[in-house]
Amino acid sequence: MQLKSTRPGLALLAFGVISVCLLASAAPRSEVHTPSLSNRLVSIQHLPDMEMCSSDLTATDLWAIQQLSPPLRPETPVQMAALQQPARPQNRPAATAAAPVANRTLKPERTIRDADPTYSAIGLDLLHDEIILQDNNLWSTRVFKRTDNTPVGQKLTEEQRVIAGDKTEIQFNNGLYIDPKNGDMYSVESDVGDRMVVFSHEANGNVPPKRMLHTIHRVYNLAVDETRQELYATVEFPPEVDVYPKTAQGEDLPIRRLIGPHTGLNSLHGIAVDEKNQLLYVNTWGHDSDFKVQGTGRYEDPAIKVYALNASGDTPPLRVISGDKTQLDWPGAMKLNPENGDLYVANDIGQSLLVFSNISTAQGNVAPTRVIKGAKTKLSYPTGIVLDLVHREVWASNMGSSSATAYPLMANGDVEPLRHIRSAPEGKRSLNFGRTTAVAYDSTREQILVPN
Repeated sequence: MQLKSTRPGLALLAFGVISVCLLASAAPRSEVHTPSLSNRLVSIQHLPDMEMCSSDLTATDLWAIQQLSPPLRPETPVQMAALQQPARPQNRPAATAAAPVANRTLKPERTIRDADPTYSAIGLDLLHDEIILQDNNLWSTRVFKRTDNTPVGQKLTEEQRVIAGDKTEIQFNNGLYIDPKNGDMYSVESDVGDRMVVFSHEANGNVPPKRMLHTIHRVYNLAVDETRQELYATVEFPPEVDVYPKTAQGEDLPIRRLIGPHTGLNSLHGIAVDEKNQLLYVNTWGHDSDFKVQGTGRYEDPAIKVYALNASGDTPPLRVISGDKTQLDWPGAMKLNPENGDLYVANDIGQSLLVFSNISTAQGNVAPTRVIKGAKTKLSYPTGIVLDLVHREVWASNMGSSSATAYPLMANGDVEPLRHIRSAPEGKRSLNFGRTTAVAYDSTREQILVPN
């Protein structure tokens, strides 16, 4: 767990852990009663003054804690505009004199953290022959040569450039799109930042983005219709697809939204645009609920859902690909090969890359045409994928091993990668500390439990 680069996440974690511990210990056990459904209040106890753990809190961090509230779904463009307030630190109110100040005398006895990047997304820049990897552990974007290959026995491959630092506004970024005409890097953030940042190809170091768009909360992935110059963004929850002009920035609103109970959208992640057939492909994990109605949560099978490219509002899918034969298991990014209609899916928990043929007409419980999977592949929880139609390769970013791997475009089975870019030693198993929301201790096994 990072102590500095993940300040908002740690601030929230510390706030929650301290609050729970204090509330549990403030009242004697005899004062605790089981609340009825109509009466939840147990008692009110004034907490004693105490020292806070050192967490390097800044005015920005304190402001973030003060803004805690349940996620909201805007029902109209006016409500959405009201929710989309600027998120840049310079627009945040300054901390008042009465704001709490962290006591910096208390230090942790030891720290558990992952010092290596965790690659959530991958992009390809054919203009400059580069591979771009998005890191949501150290909050950075790392650029490599497309031909890089980390030899066995070598610890890692050095980057050509690294974009990182407070000015970049990069946090838990998961979606990445590289402009094929100029190499601009589009990146979206799926946690507290609520923004898309755009960097020029030559960006390096702690530099501000050339453009930034304030998005709705929990945007996950990106796709672009280059013909219409429209940018598509998936929103995990509440589920929707937002479409913007590709040049959108600041407080610009979507030009249309695919949203509503009939869309079949739930916990959506990957997205791909089919300009030839005017179709939109979105994958879902199956975690479904009406967030406004308690008890409506349910699990469905993961799926790939197909819509008209210009679909908006509460529009049902044209077709659904789902079932045990599909092998879909927490699908991540998707990329379409427009030459033959193959759809490539990074299949996270399935530890595989799935390829579905004739995706524009596929429907139901269909098996993938090809599956790249097995020990030789070096795949480790792949969440990002990109196609190189010039050199006939498919690349995956591996969240579980600080690496990226390349394969022949038509590869199938347990095949060795053509090249392997590592940012950590061979055999690395990432801790995957990201948006940690709680910590528990198992006294029997003497283990620390950290859900992500």
